[in-house]
Amino acid sequence: MQALVALPVLLPMLGAALSVLVSRRASLQRAIGVVMLVAVSVVAAVLLVAADAHGPVVAELGGWPAPMGIVLVADRLSALLLLISTLVTLAVLVYAIDQRIADYGRETASTTFHPIFLLLSTGVSLAYLTGDLFTLFVAFEVMLASSYVLITRRTTAARIRSSMTYVIVSLTSSLLFLTAVALVYAAAGTVNLADLAGRVDQLPPGLVTVLGLLLVVVFGIKAAMVPLHFWLPDSYPNAPAPVTALFAGLLTKVGIYALLRTQTLVFPQDHPSTLLLVIAAVTMVVGALGAVAQDDLNRLLSFLLVSHIGFMLFGLAVYTPSGFAGTALYVVHHITVQATLFLVSGLITRRTGTVSIQQMGGLARTAPRLAVLFAIPAITLAGLPPTSGFVAKLALLRAGAEAGLGTGVVAAFVVSASLLTLYAVTRVWVRVFWGAPKDPLSDDDPNDELVVGTARSARGMYVGASSLVVVSILIALFAGPLSAVTGRAGEDLQTRDDYRVAVLGPDVEPGGPGAQPVAAVPDGTGADGTGADGTAMAPATAPEVTP
Repeated sequence: MQALVALPVLLPMLGAALSVLVSRRASLQRAIGVVMLVAVSVVAAVLLVAADAHGPVVAELGGWPAPMGIVLVADRLSALLLLISTLVTLAVLVYAIDQRIADYGRETASTTFHPIFLLLSTGVSLAYLTGDLFTLFVAFEVMLASSYVLITRRTTAARIRSSMTYVIVSLTSSLLFLTAVALVYAAAGTVNLADLAGRVDQLPPGLVTVLGLLLVVVFGIKAAMVPLHFWLPDSYPNAPAPVTALFAGLLTKVGIYALLRTQTLVFPQDHPSTLLLVIAAVTMVVGALGAVAQDDLNRLLSFLLVSHIGFMLFGLAVYTPSGFAGTALYVVHHITVQATLFLVSGLITRRTGTVSIQQMGGLARTAPRLAVLFAIPAITLAGLPPTSGFVAKLALLRAGAEAGLGTGVVAAFVVSASLLTLYAVTRVWVRVFWGAPKDPLSDDDPNDELVVGTARSARGMYVGASSLVVVSILIALFAGPLSAVTGRAGEDLQTRDDYRVAVLGPDVEPGGPGAQPVAAVPDGTGADGTGADGTAMAPATAPEVTP
């Protein structure tokens, strides 16, 4: 079972290498990607069952035990998000494969798309499973390098320039992250998350606050929370539909996961966070208002993505097991729905030849399947009952009501943002799907993969989008068992004991003498004259030297 924990990282990496080797055989290249992601999905499902039944599953890489060595940890939260993320990645790959077949023919292979796509999956898996901050930094760098290649493939020079915003902001975030890792190590003497859970409590409160806020900024940039969101609406719409769907579904959620993991395990609180509550409320409203003002369909969906990041931050800010559980449930729901909407947006723009909502119309008559594929995730995102979005928002509202008045005020912002989301998607429905049908516009640049206007979409593209709609429906149908799993995950995040014992072992006390910060001079005496265990020590004397 421990060996399985490494497979979600190793399999996509191996698939990327094999994909390069067979880059001239298109069918084999496609098969490798699909097979690897199916295998990762099966492994993730097994890990979820094992973690839910027996606790976290830990793999010590290279045989080095924690906290000295690198560990991969699959607990309820990481295994659940790994499973749903891999399923979404698989559906997006099916969509992308048939889109390329429709555009370039069945025999045209790709030397970059499939390997980089699988490397991005590797980075996502590593981010969910890693047990230390530095490896999490490495995971983000793998995702950054892969995403930069994907976001600039087969697009225009102007769009590449706008995508540079994404790269510059991501590199800045990475620099801040590396600085934070260095500061944490300097202060606590470790970057292992389970070990930090025992050591950080012994640091000065002011230093702990600074380190916690620095990581909030780093992961807040990754998650696109307001006011650190400005890069997302300008970057995501510039990529082809499969790439945008993958980014929207996964990359921002990895940032939310990193926030959830570090703020509960390393920097826990016993009361709601006023700062995070304010940020959550502002993120919800600013994103929703930005969406209402858009005419570009992809930019509208991008602003809705920003808005719903606020919902996830709200559950974290409550700092209760029910709040954590609500955030986990909302992440599962949103990964699926947001990716679906961007895939459907790709189908719409391929048919109409434009991303302008004003220039579309009548698709309910000419493309009824497309209308259904948009309607279901749209009402799910708005949170209408009995969809998965309604179940997830209800869990967040209940957590806010239980936590007190301040969170109840922010819960009102949840309702307001949901109504604005409903208005935004309704406006899209009215202008895009109702009215008289309009002829597709001609494609200004046939060499890119953004807007086609040919009214041609391969069957596999509909299969990829439809499969995610089915997953969203299944989340609503099995909301009871899924809520039970996220509820237990929320309890795990609150107590932290299972995670720490699984990583450090039953004989290691995370807060004991072995977990003291490294702040001693070579003779073992601290700078303040105390020993490693905090007790006073006699001054060190030089050893006797006999002539």
